[in-house]
Amino acid sequence: MNNKLTLACLSLLLGSMTVSPPQQAWAQVAKKTTAKTSAKPLGSAAPQFTLKSEKYKLPNGLEVVLHQDKSDPKVAVAIMYHVGSNREKEGRTGFAHFFEHMLFQNSENVGKGNFIKAINQVGGSFNGGTFEDGTVYYEVVPKDALERVLWLESDRMGFFINTVSEWGLENEKQVVKNEKRQRVDNQPYGHTDYVIKKNLYPAGHPYSWDVIGSLEDLQNATLADVKEFYDQWYGASNATLVLTGDFETPEAKKLIEKYFGELKTKPEVKPLPPMPVKLSATKSLFHVDNFANVPELTMVYPTVEQYHKDSYALSMLGSLLAEGKNSPFEKILVEERKLAPGASAGQNSNEIAGTFRIRVRAFDKKDLDDVQAGVLAAFDKFEKEGVDAKELERLKIKQETALYNGISSLLNKAFQLAQYNEFAGDPAFAQKDISMTQAVTAQDIMNVYRKYIKGKPYVATSFVPKGQEALALKGAVKADVVEEKIVAGAEGANLGQEPTSFPKTPSKIDRSKMPELSNNFSFTAPAIWTGQLKNGMKVYGIEQNELPLVQFSILIKGGMQLDDQQKIGTAALVDAMLLEGTKNKTAQQLEETIGQLGAFIGVNASSEGITLTGNTLSRNFPQVMKLVEEILLEPRWDEAEFAKAKQAALSRIRQNMANPNAIASLAFNKVLYGQDSRFAYPTSGTMATVERITLQDLKEYYQKNFSPSVASFQIAGNIKKEEVTRALASLEQKWAAKPVKLPAPVTAINTPPKRLYFIDQPDAKQSVIYAGYLAVPVNSTDFDVMQAINHKLGAGSASTLFNVLRLQKGYTYGAFSGFSRRPTAPGTFVTSTSVRTNVTKESLQTIGEILKSYGTSYSEQDLATSKGALLRQTALGYETLGSLVGLLETMNTYNLPADYLKREETAIQGLSYAQARNLISQYIDPAKMIYVVVGDAKTQLAGLKELGLGDPVVLPNQ
Repeated sequence: MNNKLTLACLSLLLGSMTVSPPQQAWAQVAKKTTAKTSAKPLGSAAPQFTLKSEKYKLPNGLEVVLHQDKSDPKVAVAIMYHVGSNREKEGRTGFAHFFEHMLFQNSENVGKGNFIKAINQVGGSFNGGTFEDGTVYYEVVPKDALERVLWLESDRMGFFINTVSEWGLENEKQVVKNEKRQRVDNQPYGHTDYVIKKNLYPAGHPYSWDVIGSLEDLQNATLADVKEFYDQWYGASNATLVLTGDFETPEAKKLIEKYFGELKTKPEVKPLPPMPVKLSATKSLFHVDNFANVPELTMVYPTVEQYHKDSYALSMLGSLLAEGKNSPFEKILVEERKLAPGASAGQNSNEIAGTFRIRVRAFDKKDLDDVQAGVLAAFDKFEKEGVDAKELERLKIKQETALYNGISSLLNKAFQLAQYNEFAGDPAFAQKDISMTQAVTAQDIMNVYRKYIKGKPYVATSFVPKGQEALALKGAVKADVVEEKIVAGAEGANLGQEPTSFPKTPSKIDRSKMPELSNNFSFTAPAIWTGQLKNGMKVYGIEQNELPLVQFSILIKGGMQLDDQQKIGTAALVDAMLLEGTKNKTAQQLEETIGQLGAFIGVNASSEGITLTGNTLSRNFPQVMKLVEEILLEPRWDEAEFAKAKQAALSRIRQNMANPNAIASLAFNKVLYGQDSRFAYPTSGTMATVERITLQDLKEYYQKNFSPSVASFQIAGNIKKEEVTRALASLEQKWAAKPVKLPAPVTAINTPPKRLYFIDQPDAKQSVIYAGYLAVPVNSTDFDVMQAINHKLGAGSASTLFNVLRLQKGYTYGAFSGFSRRPTAPGTFVTSTSVRTNVTKESLQTIGEILKSYGTSYSEQDLATSKGALLRQTALGYETLGSLVGLLETMNTYNLPADYLKREETAIQGLSYAQARNLISQYIDPAKMIYVVVGDAKTQLAGLKELGLGDPVVLPNQ
């Protein structure tokens, strides 16, 4: 579909609570709606979807959209401003993104840092995102916090700018810089968008710079610049407020009028006209990427803006070229020429222009000239063969399931309504958007291919590893990429004193006190039914009838821990092969059959299990289970598909070897669990272990370890227990149980010989830090209450780690901590962050100081706040079918009772202050902390010797 929102920046204000739709997810989010359904699939006759809402406008120009949904005891608020990076000036780029950060920090009546605290205290989630055309802020909170969240949002909309000071401006600049380092400078292929935008769009075009902007522009920004930008763009008349969830409409309208009605009207913002671009010739550029281990080719063609008729056909074109076993890219690039594990193609339509992007991350040492030739050969194949009618129909059928999945949360509904209202002028535009997608014909697709792609000039980028410049396209010109030099002591030496007063803006109401909760909140845990098949497989279910969908999983215990130590990665390859055909279906035929049902089926291996997941319309569940039965009981074990899967696995491992976060995570596990532990390795294996694996190894793993005796079935959605039982009857009969020997749980705690380990990532702009130890015994009865004692320390953006490392010191973009558990091995306590390189030592010192003082600084009020937040957080956490299935998987993995959630609540709410202090001393022990750092050795390693943790042990990057 057409309306694809790219949240180029997502402020990671929350760890696990962050809910942010990236581009592909948004493509589903923005096209969905509910109400009327049809018995027919979308392919031939699209249902008349209507997401019922009420729209009205306040006198000051603020447009309000209300959608009532009483299925959960919560509300979601989204405010979308029609200002993104496309409203900035050359020389002052990055302002829209910068404001996204600033608006979380302070406002006149809420006070510094209190926005974040207020949402955390009620167990809510929040975030913001900036993209080319707009900025969105959002919260999901219990319904009794409705007035509180409207007070918070209105205060930063109308009472913010007076709180901005030189001190605050300079402090937040450091945070934004840290974000750019983390998301762009320190990531493989991170500079791709910058190179493309700079060379695709002419100078001065609103899309010719990155959303995050130039660090030089940001550093040069003055307080006057900031105020001018805010006054021009951030007003009620340039925004949409969406409220979804469990509320009473008359009360909601009164509260919105109370808090937003008095805000001043600002000059009306004129919409930008479409500004599509044309290239007179192809441009080819290359960049030697410090973090890339394999070459990548990107080809970008200029196309059309959002809602343009051709954008719908271009989206379908991308799917037909790259998705599926029968796609031209799969046939040419993967199967025939063996150049890459896959490729992507897709249309991205923004407000004033669009692009069609092709990306191929090739295998190691593959020449990108050969890759480009493969892409062009795939084009020829597509043009010669035309649009396959069955493939087009399959793609359209899949849309129905995608539509329903897209509205499975209040937040996604709020996003859709806000997006359509701001950019299409109508929150109900979804119906037309869907119809335009479904109306695309084969001829439309061939027409846009010839109009925008065939023989047309494009921008090509070749990103290649160090020392492999020869792999770039011949004739490519070196890209102009600005990479920041980080010098110790160069930033933040003296920000001066933070001001304590500012002018107050008059208000008609008393905004000085945070509204009390309305106390109309209650939470009922989902009702869980259980059963067991005659072959031993447990069956757990939750009936939820909001949407005509079901989601399910089959969890088979074992996973990577059953791999031969010399062939780790076997379980991961088994999971890859299960969808590569069955006894009676080739991989292509299996894919087509799944697609014709509008279903989604996937398989994933972990260290302790293999999980098959499925999502489908309720009416198709019996047919989908027939396919699952084939997949589980009659795998095809095709030699050619195995060769492809193995090569793709090796390519992914090679790529991870250049990713600083992956490097740190893997090294941390190896240090904690010990070199010889089965948990010292990634589930995917290493280059050496995967190279040894044969197809026969996969067959033997399957024969030994796949049994219903170590399996469980989990399902949630619009289906009754009796229907599930009938659909599983055949699998119950055909899947015979056999003994499977699972390894005994690991109970001994490994003690690493040293406390500080370092891995060199030359010229890294940030240092990735993992700190922790094995703290959670197998089957620990304290795990639930561990969440309570960690909440204040590092569970979110109101935590101590986040506040000190990011907000006070400006060292990082985010810092978090948490406990994790495993069913058959000790779990960890981990603190993690990514800091700018020149404060690596200082960051480690700060983490150590926070941990040492946590036990003594922890107060009774901290415990009370955590209890309230965790209770409400649990209540908000089981809205989607995926979250419900996840709950059931947790119960089966750890053998938890059906009233698990109630027991967890009782344990946390019954925790005394004395018990909490004792748990902190037991499980958050600074003396046991092991530190792993991935960073630039030549500038940082020597300084780490001064920390008192002993000489750093330098580890190889494996």
